[in-house]
Amino acid sequence: MTGDSPARCAKRHYQGKHSRSGTRSELPQTSIREVARRAGVSVGTVSNVLNRPDLVAEATRDRVRAAIEELGFVRNESARRLRRGPERTAGEFGDQPRRAFGVVVEDLTNPYATGVVRGAEAALNAAGHDALWLSSDYSAAKERRSLELLEDQRAAGVLIIPVKLSSRDVSRLRAAGMSVVLIDRDASDGCSAQVDHVAGGEIAAAYLLGIGRERIAFVTGVPEPEPCVERRDGAARTIVEAGFGKPVTLVQEAMSPGEGQAAAHQILKMTPRPDGVFCANDLLAIGLINELTRLGVGVPGDIAVIGYDDIELAASAAVPLTTIRQPRRELGWEAAELAMAEIGEGKSHQHRQVVLRPDLVIRESA
Repeated sequence: MTGDSPARCAKRHYQGKHSRSGTRSELPQTSIREVARRAGVSVGTVSNVLNRPDLVAEATRDRVRAAIEELGFVRNESARRLRRGPERTAGEFGDQPRRAFGVVVEDLTNPYATGVVRGAEAALNAAGHDALWLSSDYSAAKERRSLELLEDQRAAGVLIIPVKLSSRDVSRLRAAGMSVVLIDRDASDGCSAQVDHVAGGEIAAAYLLGIGRERIAFVTGVPEPEPCVERRDGAARTIVEAGFGKPVTLVQEAMSPGEGQAAAHQILKMTPRPDGVFCANDLLAIGLINELTRLGVGVPGDIAVIGYDDIELAASAAVPLTTIRQPRRELGWEAAELAMAEIGEGKSHQHRQVVLRPDLVIRESA
């Protein structure tokens, strides 16, 4: 992997005159974002003027430098060192500079998400880089703030399970010199690493049908991420093609164990009662199984249950959970490899889409 040398990464200070009274140390600190607004350019363009001026047109450079002078902007040197990380000893990771990559996921409390992040971090650490963990909490506004933070901190790239990432967001980040890799989403115009969730749904439904279950329900929650929709679609198609009706879908208020418990009560009120349940994730499935067991319903005797993800808790549920295993650490690793390649290959880089296939893990619940 290639990258800018430490010398090229060094920040430049502009010490010209400005119109305000007082010394610079007495002035309120000006951010790079304020400079960008004053000059009418992106934060990335300001960053390039400070660090790689040869990449910016002369007229734009002059406009940015004028804004720097007018606002009295001075780069905080301690923050610069913090972002770069500690200096390396010769040969520690070769001659490449240490970089930080942001990893933005929807919910860091979800074991699936932390598995993805740990896989990405392992790949980045192996190459001598660092991972910054960020959670959007399913909020488009928080996602936007996270991306702005990474841009301000001059992260080398971002690996993201998006909530509402727009093509404009991606273009802005790339203009700032950052690589962008989508996780668990398709990106025909960029790099992505994802799991074939349609296939995962097909595998789950085919297994339930194969063990003789004919009345299958699907349990999901809101907000329902695109991968869960794909799982539901794959399962429904398989069941319909087998000659059975489209499965009933229960949409809970969240994709949590508590909502899995609530779903158990709804399922027991159905007529006819489902004899198989496919849950959009393991957390829902574990809550469902625990509540069915508490209510005296046999799992799998009365109702067979399949989850999705194969988190660590799946094997230790009240009834060990049959599930669709997502290769989450491998997914994070692949995403990190793509992000580092995009930075290292420069203009010769060609976007790639990596698709991993899930597999069935059979335990006692089905």
